[in-house]
Amino acid sequence: MMAWAITAFDALLVALLLWLAWQAIHADGLFRAVISFMVFGLLMAVAWVRLDAPDVALAEAAIGAGVTGALLLSALGRLPERDKEAPADRRARGLAAVGLAALALGGATALATIAWALPAPGLGREVTEALPKSGVDNPVTAVLLNIRAFDTLLEIGVLLLAVIATWALGPMQWSAPARVMSPALPVLGRLLFPMFVLVSAYVLWRGGHAPGGAFPAGALMGAGGVLVFFAGAKPWITGAELDPWRWLLSLGLVAMLVAAVGVGATGRSFFEYPVDLAGLFILALEVAAALSIAILLFALCLGGRPPHRWGSEDEA
Repeated sequence: MMAWAITAFDALLVALLLWLAWQAIHADGLFRAVISFMVFGLLMAVAWVRLDAPDVALAEAAIGAGVTGALLLSALGRLPERDKEAPADRRARGLAAVGLAALALGGATALATIAWALPAPGLGREVTEALPKSGVDNPVTAVLLNIRAFDTLLEIGVLLLAVIATWALGPMQWSAPARVMSPALPVLGRLLFPMFVLVSAYVLWRGGHAPGGAFPAGALMGAGGVLVFFAGAKPWITGAELDPWRWLLSLGLVAMLVAAVGVGATGRSFFEYPVDLAGLFILALEVAAALSIAILLFALCLGGRPPHRWGSEDEA
């Protein structure tokens, strides 16, 4: 009976995902399309849980449904009223383009699968053997911040470059679109933000021995900051050179560079931590990376360079 219920749930989940994907593309209004996309992201997080990938599920819920949905709502709020309803011919062209892209991607995937008849050798055994010396018990955290820490360094660097490029486009246009959409959001934002912080701290601590770590924690905290921003709160970050929030944007990248060069100066390879200090190195890097990722995601949501000082006319 239990197996039948689980199968039925999975089938219903797949059907809902397909329907929401169709709605996100084919909805009459852009607002309905954005909401369908956000609900799709939440259900995708459930799907990742069903696939035993809780790390990906946390990131999907926070970034896919939360931060990306908020950015889409922000873009929608800046569109003229006449552009918020997609004409039928535009929807048809967009649907055809997406369909052709999906067919091309599916065909390329099928050809790659047929051409690569033998399964690729995994690195699970190597990671398991290196885990006792990594400083943590969770293999994902060990790979991200020890075994393949260069990848994480580049990922944080890409986020930082995205913020720099966004700020280089010009000053932000201060607005609080969510305040217009729902008067209950300011209260909701104030109530939920402490919970986002607590859950982020728990996910960060959990990453040393179970699914969690810097990226999910940073994504969750960043999503909480975006929620407060859309609820009408004044952003913390300013464009002033001595603003500590601004310098925290690069904290994750700087911390990883210091760790890499620091151990390299002792004659070791980059990110080759001393075994007895590996746990402390990873904890410090996780805290720095989580804070940096959270503020970077929030800074991207501003949509431009913040002013040097928030005046009284900008107060929420």
